[in-house]
Amino acid sequence: MNLTQMQAGGFGVVTGVSGDARFLNRVTGIGLTKGVRFQLVRNDGKMPVLLYCRETLIALNRPDAQRIKVRAE
Repeated sequence: MNLTQMQAGGFGVVTGVSGDARFLNRVTGIGLTKGVRFQLVRNDGKMPVLLYCRETLIALNRPDAQRIKVRAE
């Protein structure tokens, strides 16, 4: 599933990231790499999607969040 399909409050693991080189550099630069654990803070159908990862609160717009594949835990 992608990040926008998870329920707020849930925990998960990033299983993959797709996109062009610019997007991949930006996302990996903020710490969203394959295998990292996170908690989804907000995903109510509005922008942005908020997640807590590596002691940082990250906001992603919905199109970017759809490119991030995750597994719920």
